[in-house]
Amino acid sequence: MPTEKKISSASDCINSMVEGSELKKVRSNSRIYHRYFLLDADMQSLRWEPSKKDSEKAKIDIKSIKEVRTGKNTDIFRSNGISDQISEDCAFSVIYGENYESLDLVANSADVANIWVTGLRYLISYGKHTLDMLESSQDNMRTSWVSQMFSEIDVDNLGHITLCNAVQCIRDLNPGLKTSKIELKFKELHKSKDKAGTEVTKEEFVEVFHELCTRPEIYFLLVQFSSNKEFLDTKDLMMFLEAEQGVAHINEEISLEIINKYEPSKEGQEKGWLSIDGFTKYLMSPDCYIFDPEHKKVCQDMKQPLSHYFINSSHNTYLIEDQFRGPSDITGYIRALKMGCRSVELDVWDGPDNEPVIYTGHTMTSQIVFRSVIDIINKYAFFASEYPLILCLENHCSIKQQKVMVQHMKKILGDKLYTTSPNMEESYLPSPDVLKGRILIKAKKLSSSCSGVEGDVTDEDEGAEMSQRMGKENVEQPNNVPVKRFQLCKELSELVSICKSVQFKEFQVSFQAQKYWEVCSFNEVLASKYANENPGDFVNYNKRFLARVFPSPMRIDSSNMNPQDFWKCGCQIVAMNFQTPGLMMDLNIGWFRQNGNCGYVLRPAIMREEVSFFSANTKDSVPGVSPQLLHIKIISGQNFPKPKGSGAKGDVVDPYVYVEIHGIPADCAEQRTKTVHQNGDAPIFDESFEFQINLPELAMVRFVVLDDDYIGDEFIGQYTIPFECLQTGYRHVPLQSLTGEVLAHASLFVHVAITNRRGGGKPHKRGLSVRKGKKSREYASLRTLWIKTVDEVFKNAQPPIRDATDLRENMQNAVVSFKELCGLSSVANLMQCMLAVSPRFLGSDNTPLVVLNLSEQYPTMELQGIVPEVLKKIVTTYDMVPLSSAAASEPQDGRDSVCPAHHDVSATEQMIQSLKAVIENADAVYEKIVHCQRAGVSSEQPRWRATVLTSPPQRTLCC
Repeated sequence: MPTEKKISSASDCINSMVEGSELKKVRSNSRIYHRYFLLDADMQSLRWEPSKKDSEKAKIDIKSIKEVRTGKNTDIFRSNGISDQISEDCAFSVIYGENYESLDLVANSADVANIWVTGLRYLISYGKHTLDMLESSQDNMRTSWVSQMFSEIDVDNLGHITLCNAVQCIRDLNPGLKTSKIELKFKELHKSKDKAGTEVTKEEFVEVFHELCTRPEIYFLLVQFSSNKEFLDTKDLMMFLEAEQGVAHINEEISLEIINKYEPSKEGQEKGWLSIDGFTKYLMSPDCYIFDPEHKKVCQDMKQPLSHYFINSSHNTYLIEDQFRGPSDITGYIRALKMGCRSVELDVWDGPDNEPVIYTGHTMTSQIVFRSVIDIINKYAFFASEYPLILCLENHCSIKQQKVMVQHMKKILGDKLYTTSPNMEESYLPSPDVLKGRILIKAKKLSSSCSGVEGDVTDEDEGAEMSQRMGKENVEQPNNVPVKRFQLCKELSELVSICKSVQFKEFQVSFQAQKYWEVCSFNEVLASKYANENPGDFVNYNKRFLARVFPSPMRIDSSNMNPQDFWKCGCQIVAMNFQTPGLMMDLNIGWFRQNGNCGYVLRPAIMREEVSFFSANTKDSVPGVSPQLLHIKIISGQNFPKPKGSGAKGDVVDPYVYVEIHGIPADCAEQRTKTVHQNGDAPIFDESFEFQINLPELAMVRFVVLDDDYIGDEFIGQYTIPFECLQTGYRHVPLQSLTGEVLAHASLFVHVAITNRRGGGKPHKRGLSVRKGKKSREYASLRTLWIKTVDEVFKNAQPPIRDATDLRENMQNAVVSFKELCGLSSVANLMQCMLAVSPRFLGSDNTPLVVLNLSEQYPTMELQGIVPEVLKKIVTTYDMVPLSSAAASEPQDGRDSVCPAHHDVSATEQMIQSLKAVIENADAVYEKIVHCQRAGVSSEQPRWRATVLTSPPQRTLCC
């Protein structure tokens, strides 16, 4: 209800604790007790009731509390049989006493858990001075700043301002708030005081501002890093940026820049303090969006062959509605080119007055003049990207009008046309970098043996196929359309250089005979058939040749196919109906954001390298690719609009969130949050999900917000992002409408962490905390080819590979153990571990129990005298943790990484040298085979390297 008060300060937390809460007390052997916990009025002890113990024993002295842990991170939680039924976000533990005993509790909501964690941490820090601290904080920096805002409006110093001015000021400070909600809050306050009139006093203005402009989830985050202050100083902010946000090379100057940019109060800027309002403003800024800004510009290698890239492509670009009756318009080309599309389609037919026209043949779609389209393409070709644009020309014109087409293209496009003949000595297409600013024509081309001014070629008529499919149910055989032939003039043929259209026959024929500059087009149905029946061959085919996939002729309504179905096979040009919004276009738009929206995305290495083998339909981990675990916590939402189609329903929204993973079949998954009823303004979800990503380079994450109580339309907003573009830490996700526009002030607040999966096997219910013994480990195996030279070379690789697997597993097990002893989950990185454990290094009299020795290359922990057993375990486990480079590399992106410990460096180097020797020997053998093939000794493809590295269904190895 609107009258419910938000938590906006430590004082609110303490008051709530004094009133008390019902919490679940977790014991070993799956026992759970419902108890009422409360803080004594003198703030000296934590009590619970009812209890079999004496009332004086059913309590914990605040002075004895060592730490407060969030999540299920104690031995009791980990060993409890019903741990899976307990929410990570509702669980917390109070560690107390000299023996580090734990009181393990579960709240009814994450908010309640946060209140207790925050309040207890304040009490631990300030002890008996907590009351003084809370009283002094009433006149704090934030209150002073808000009071100043009030005074600037109250120019006549009357002590009150009009309701209209008060509402407008709060809206200016927090644009996402609705005017009606602010007015309601003031009216409620006045009613509670039985106050007549609409004037707003300074105290009322401050109270309503605190109530409406404080996001509890951000406040709880702030106090977690502020050493229990109401603001972050430069060192606190540095710690947050480095440990949580993964910002590398952070220093106080960078912290001060952020404070000066986002802190609204003069006092905060002068003192170098970031208040809750400045912190909120920073977290909601583009600096903290989930999308990595490094990917907003071209960041991939653009000097690879053209066939090594996915290319943003449009189908029937001229259409702006359906495929059969819809209008054609040049705005289709403008929209596609502005969106970074690099392959557009022109379906050209004879028109009146000797002017070719563009439309879908055999349908009722309207026509546009070819010349006007070429004019628009010339104007917008490089509006969004400087990299090559491919014009897919489907030519149905007479010789006479073909010549008109040539004249228009030469005159309008001029030197932008790329007509250089392909180099016969090369094996691959030129790179996008070489082809910058050039326009390529993909069309039919006369054979080199044709000596006349025109010749006979096969026709590609997608429209005819669609026309024939109308009304037919059997679409399983897409090649039933009879092949037609037409006359092609030599002038038009000469405009086609490295994108010659040819008809696909079968993979083995293409491997032997297809030229690298020849392009095949695949109907969606046929491409799906090859993707399912010949996934490995399809991937290998696309390493060298361009493949274009266009939608099934049955998609009369311009619906879209799933581009992921063909990207996973390496198909570069997957033509989409840009005029049709929805999931499939969300995937396409999101995917091509990752390289500066330049229209080209470099394919995964496993799809480019000749020596690698990849099956698009793999349902397990991918050989040579390290799987990742993606941890996503949906914390809250902000300012959700109601669905556009639900006009009959009021302004109330009941939102829930889907998190979808799109990629290879092994990665596809989805999870949903609970529904938050009647709250679209600031719903709190606090739910965590975990996904295993086997091929990160081909995975995408999609956030979808829906309305659970809808009439007609449930869609609120979405955001789609490639896995490689995720920023870890606390991030805001800016939501977009169905048609791709940004929804003003609407966002999700999430936490993202990415960790390495621990070598082989299925993830356990506790994710990374599962250890694997040697007997259960899966080692890479090599397949015998019965080619003596090759088998002998790779036989020597087996022992060092096995040793390397053992070393990696041992290191990862040590990291997991260290995280658990630090009281953290598998999501944590090593810097967070050190932050969590360092307070325990001081004794009760502030004498050090453990000292970190930083004089050596590898930091070591040294015990000082007699210490508790738990500290001994931490130090012992730390000695096994590989810190040689993990500590240096982790903060850069917040992801776990493991490297050999210093005492294993020599063993690691020996393994690397052994593997290098094997690969060098293999290269020598490979070169001999290639030499023999080029000399004509053997007509077989030199594909043995790809074969030797694959041994399905066993694990495989990619050197």
